[in-house]
Amino acid sequence: MAEASFKSLRETADLRHLRQIIVGLDEGVILIDPDQSLLWANDAALAMHGVGDIADLGATVDEYRARFQLRYRNNHRLEADDYPVERVVAGDSFSEVVVEVTAAGEDAPRWVHQVRSLVLNDTDDGEPACLVLIVQDVSARYEAEDRFEQSFNANPAPAVICRLNDLRFVKVNQGFLEMTGYQRDQVLCKTVYDIDVLREADRRDLAKERLGEGRTIPQMEAELELAEGGTKLVIVAGQPIDLGDQPCMLFTFADLEPRRKAEGALRHSEERFTRTFQMAPVPMAIGARDGHLLCEVNASFTALTGYAATEIIGRPLGDVELWESSAVRAEIEASIEGGQDLRSHEARIRAKDQTTIDCIVSTESIRLGDDACVLWAFQDITQRKATELELVKAIEAVMKDTSWFSRSIMDKLVRLRAPLSGTDGPGLDDLTAREREVLALICRGYDDKKIARALDVAGNTVRNHVARIYAKIGVNRRIAAVAWARARGFDGEGIAPERPDQETAA
Repeated sequence: MAEASFKSLRETADLRHLRQIIVGLDEGVILIDPDQSLLWANDAALAMHGVGDIADLGATVDEYRARFQLRYRNNHRLEADDYPVERVVAGDSFSEVVVEVTAAGEDAPRWVHQVRSLVLNDTDDGEPACLVLIVQDVSARYEAEDRFEQSFNANPAPAVICRLNDLRFVKVNQGFLEMTGYQRDQVLCKTVYDIDVLREADRRDLAKERLGEGRTIPQMEAELELAEGGTKLVIVAGQPIDLGDQPCMLFTFADLEPRRKAEGALRHSEERFTRTFQMAPVPMAIGARDGHLLCEVNASFTALTGYAATEIIGRPLGDVELWESSAVRAEIEASIEGGQDLRSHEARIRAKDQTTIDCIVSTESIRLGDDACVLWAFQDITQRKATELELVKAIEAVMKDTSWFSRSIMDKLVRLRAPLSGTDGPGLDDLTAREREVLALICRGYDDKKIARALDVAGNTVRNHVARIYAKIGVNRRIAAVAWARARGFDGEGIAPERPDQETAA
């Protein structure tokens, strides 16, 4: 064998035996003569190049290079001398060179090969008798890694990956950079504890133990350090993964800072509400909408009713018997359950000492946390009601002998006794029925044209009515007429204008 070339070995039993050994291997094997001719390739090597015969690979190293373009994974094209076939012929020994392989005439790489070399020496003089390229098709693995890389970088959830052997970060996505303010190169040169992703974690010892063992780190809250100082509240979790042949840990994060700010704002808001509620001079209570259980009362409510907070909180208003009667209670609770808020609703309540109190009751639907509640406000009008009754009685006593009153005084006393407006000057009775209709439409916001259509009269007729109304009530503008009417409890509602068959302009 020392005196024969490898080509002469083709007719020997040694070559046949060598081919029998390597023909069925999953790895591709290409045999190269020291003179740079390609001698033989097994089926796996041919398939990895998309050909069916050794001739399709090329008869020589130069022909192989012309038929297949190789480049590194970083997109740098291999120079002629860097091709694995060239390197093995040059006697270079290498292992795990990864290259992308593109067939001639195509633009995109079709395969990813991991290549290593082997030199078979002559046993006598040590000269190379045969050069061997051993090829593995790792396309699927790198395609999967590419998909992972794209998914990792595109994922908006912040994430970093560290190697387990030295805990250095090897990958970081844009979500993490945006959340923390770091630059990519600031992260990739640091370890897990340089940028402490487990800082102030509520189960830090467990996380460190799991990290050391390469096991899953459960979700936990932590304070993630930021590039410009300070920290951010996050949920962090770790998942062991392999990148290539390296065991790693994937850390993912959820930003809890918006939640913390919202909780802080809610807490401050609730504190302000509580202080305002307790200090309010208006008697107030808060109850659950479902069941009307009282949750809170303020000092003014306690002073009004005589009930201490401990005596009334947690009890339904019906059990406390706050309302004067079950009918009043049923009416009010029906309105609340129907989704209606009360506005200036007159009702009587019963104090702890059983005295009755005339009140104006208003309610507002609110939420405390996740609970639907009702805010109750009470205004004590007992004294006002008593004063009104005394005034009515005094007027009735005076009016028993009215022979010495003038007509104008009589009108005013009648209005006090059964109040119409409570104001001096012209009254609604001074207007004709048609003028009241026109005033009603003015209060509803109608202009002259719309009033004319509503009453089916001419525009001049409307303008004449308006002029007479202004003259009678002493105003010269529409808004003043509306204010005059509403001061007398007249808002135009409930008056349906009559549409005469014909009315001529005055």
